[in-house]
Amino acid sequence: MGANQDFAALIGLVAEKRDRAAFIEVYEYFAPRVKSFLLGQGVTPAAADDVLQEVMLAVWNKAKLFDPKKAAPSTWIFAIARNKRIDRIRRETKPELDPEEPSLQPSAPDAADDDLMHGQQKTAIAAALSELPEDQRICIELSFMKGLSHGEIAGQLGLPLGTVKSRIRLAFGRLRNELGEIR
Repeated sequence: MGANQDFAALIGLVAEKRDRAAFIEVYEYFAPRVKSFLLGQGVTPAAADDVLQEVMLAVWNKAKLFDPKKAAPSTWIFAIARNKRIDRIRRETKPELDPEEPSLQPSAPDAADDDLMHGQQKTAIAAALSELPEDQRICIELSFMKGLSHGEIAGQLGLPLGTVKSRIRLAFGRLRNELGEIR
């Protein structure tokens, strides 16, 4: 039995029985090699220790995912190490947010007169909608307040599509006359 088969069997014991003795053998063999690999990749000694712990924890937790038919134990473990190193680099290189960035600043509050004008506009629109014939008002509400397409409104109300479009067009004409230009 070769070394790869021995380690594959040990990882199998970790996967099936959570065998600590098998894990210790895997750890003692691979830990110094993984740390050396990480140091060779430019990882600081302290960071290499942290990444090594993440790698070996992943070996313990993901032993069931190891398939000796797909890769040698060393290939699998060093792939985990490579990925953990990349994850660490990504975490460390995220740019800091600039608190002065304009897009992160809250928008200025609306002026009091803007709030008043919006309230008056809402009141005028509600009054104009209430003056519409019920069949037109229902079509407008389904289209603009519920977000239904003209086809969906036709299906829901059991009307031909052309009728729904005509009712909406007529309602717009009435609303335009009633409201004039609200700004």
